[in-house]
Amino acid sequence: MIAHRNLGFVAAAATLLAAAPLSAIFERWTWLIQATIAVAVVAAVAALARLARVPLWGQALGMLAGLTLALTWLFPGGTELLGIVPTPSTFTHFGELLDGSLEDMRSYGVKVPDTDPLLFVTVLGIGGVAVVVDVLAVGLRRPALAGLPMLAIYSVPVAVYVDSVPAVPFVVGAAGFLWLLVTDNVDRVRRFGRRFTGDGRDVDVWEASPLAAAGRRLAAVGVALAVVLPLAVPGMTGGLLDTLGGSGNGSGNGRPGQGGTGRIDLFAALSGQLNQSEVADLVKVTTNEPSPFYLRFGVADKLTSTGFREGIPTGRPVSDLPAPSARGVEQRTYRATVEVTKNLTMPLLPVYTEPVRAEDLNGNWAYDPSLQVVFSHRDNSREKRYAFDYVRSTYTPAALRRSEPLPADHAVRRLHPAPPPVPEVEELVSTLVRGKDTEYDKVRAIYDHFSADNGFTYSLSTKGGTSGQEIVDFLDNKVGFCQQYAAAMTWLVRAAGVPARVAFGFANGSNSGDGTYTLTNRNLHAWTEVYFNEVGWVPFDPTPAYGVQGSTRSAWAPDIDAPEEETPTSGPSSAPGGVDPSAGPTGPEGPEEDIDSGLAINGAAPTDQGPVWPWYAAAAVLALLALLALPALRRTALRRKRSGPAKPAAALAARPGAAGDAPADGRRMVVVADAEQARADAHAAWDELLDTLVDYRVRVDRTETPRATADRLARDSLTADAGATTAVRLLGRAEERARYARDPLTGEQLLPALRAVRAALAAQTDRRTRLVAAVLPPSVLLRWRTGTAEASSRLVAAGGRARHRLLRWSPRRLMAGRMAR
Repeated sequence: MIAHRNLGFVAAAATLLAAAPLSAIFERWTWLIQATIAVAVVAAVAALARLARVPLWGQALGMLAGLTLALTWLFPGGTELLGIVPTPSTFTHFGELLDGSLEDMRSYGVKVPDTDPLLFVTVLGIGGVAVVVDVLAVGLRRPALAGLPMLAIYSVPVAVYVDSVPAVPFVVGAAGFLWLLVTDNVDRVRRFGRRFTGDGRDVDVWEASPLAAAGRRLAAVGVALAVVLPLAVPGMTGGLLDTLGGSGNGSGNGRPGQGGTGRIDLFAALSGQLNQSEVADLVKVTTNEPSPFYLRFGVADKLTSTGFREGIPTGRPVSDLPAPSARGVEQRTYRATVEVTKNLTMPLLPVYTEPVRAEDLNGNWAYDPSLQVVFSHRDNSREKRYAFDYVRSTYTPAALRRSEPLPADHAVRRLHPAPPPVPEVEELVSTLVRGKDTEYDKVRAIYDHFSADNGFTYSLSTKGGTSGQEIVDFLDNKVGFCQQYAAAMTWLVRAAGVPARVAFGFANGSNSGDGTYTLTNRNLHAWTEVYFNEVGWVPFDPTPAYGVQGSTRSAWAPDIDAPEEETPTSGPSSAPGGVDPSAGPTGPEGPEEDIDSGLAINGAAPTDQGPVWPWYAAAAVLALLALLALPALRRTALRRKRSGPAKPAAALAARPGAAGDAPADGRRMVVVADAEQARADAHAAWDELLDTLVDYRVRVDRTETPRATADRLARDSLTADAGATTAVRLLGRAEERARYARDPLTGEQLLPALRAVRAALAAQTDRRTRLVAAVLPPSVLLRWRTGTAEASSRLVAAGGRARHRLLRWSPRRLMAGRMAR
């Protein structure tokens, strides 16, 4: 037991060491503290279970229960008993944390902050691995197999850390695995009693075992090669060699949750600082549209206490794009080719809104018709090249004014609810929309509020406030960058009762003159999209145009900071500089070149996206029920097989004889019983009787003869039922004759006798025994356990024979034989 407790401690410590690579993902070490608590609880429960000599399956259940209690204490939902005992609401809270972790995984790049959903998933994963490692290493004494769940932890940083993965944490994890292997081997040697070499020679206590020394050398060389070789491979930058050499690119924008210029955080915070330390090319796009709108890749439509966060996209394959449709909107089709550089890595692809056909994208990419984003759960945008056709929609203020308000039960309105009430915001919105009759006029009044005449200016740095509400601080300070402006307008438009969301993408960059635009991190941009009934999502960019490189304005959302003489007048007049506003900042054409509508969804409302975890829970419950039903189904199948078709106890056969009617050929036939069939029926009935005894908890003695067993049952268990007593004696006599007599018992009704005995046994047992016999028949479980043990013994014996054959070709043995000759 001491050795087992020591091995259990090493298994827990090795699990924590194997989790060391996760340090490359998190900004802080909160995950390690919480994971240590969870693993310690699991290890303590396992040690107590082994001390009480609980079977292995009980140890596993105990460790899972301990992990559940640890998670309940670390991540309470507020309804727990005594702070650690979970309730049904606790598991609902856990489901919400799992859903939130999916959103956080898509919202943050490494290194990620300490959010409860991400910490919950991490602690749950490490705790689950600790349970599996303890079962494999201590319970089954297979420590080598414990490396598989540890490898699952290793794969997480490799999957999410796109640029490079630090090498040192992996060395720490490998050391923990080797520690577990060495501890198990030392325990085995101590229990064996002595050490020996490969040729059978004993080894003194002071002498190092040659096999052990060779194993240590091979392990050290293997770990060294696994760590050093990947660092020397060209292209694997950012690792240990680069650190020692002092190389680096100095990239970074200073924002939490973004690992560099290639990582884009889709969380539209209402405050913060955008620190662009360098310029890096991210995308090159070529289009035949004279004046394109913003290249778009993401949407944030879920409002939280600190801003807007993106949802989880779902949709159809990118090869099956929908055809756009909207009323009162002129549409034209254009073509674009996009080249993403190695600096941009994310699970989203930049596209112009309303794509209708895509090329050069594999089946890993899908399209969400509601969010109108191209996404993937298995691929990223790094160095992708693709082409697509898209539709450019032209709007007019008159067409938007004709849009009726959405019904209260409209899906878009439900998915984009009003923000929590803030008195200062409610008062401002009420003042701005007073007297406005149409949805467009309300949105336009809010849009016009973000002007220089009202004191709003553009700056990469924002000022703090004392109101306690970030939206109020921004509206009071009136200083910020694109994300503040887009999120603030979205908040105000929703407060006015109109659905709105934040869109992310690129403003137009430098144009080479042939329709090719080079987009850098300086062109990253955010704007507002407003939903109009029967029209779709229409873009509004409230950020001051002078602060955005490649800013684009339109007739329905003009540059409100432009000089009065350059502002658009009613009708199709010119934009600033004498250019038609519908054509964008440099468009030479007329209203047909009006800017993109931004995410029109075919004039129809998107469908509600309910939570997915109830379906998984229902599937898990159904699978569990099917698993529990297997023993009962197997018992029913055996009973039917033994009963066979409706026929006498022994079939009849014909052969030539001296009695009976003479057939046409003059020979006479004699009808006799089929002895083999009679024996088979007797054996089947007896086997069914023994299984019935096992199911009803009646003692079965395999050393007794059938007659002795029948007499014991008639004397001890069936005394109150004369018919059952006669039936069991008949079954015993039939089995006895089938085993030992030349001629078996024939012509007897064995199945009715078997049913009479089963009914008598069921009548004298309690309800619980009958329920267990019907749902989880002990006879089936006993047969499965016996079969599993026999199969395991055969596998062990086969493995021993194979190992013995392989030892004949051992290099050490062959060399020793040659030296002896």
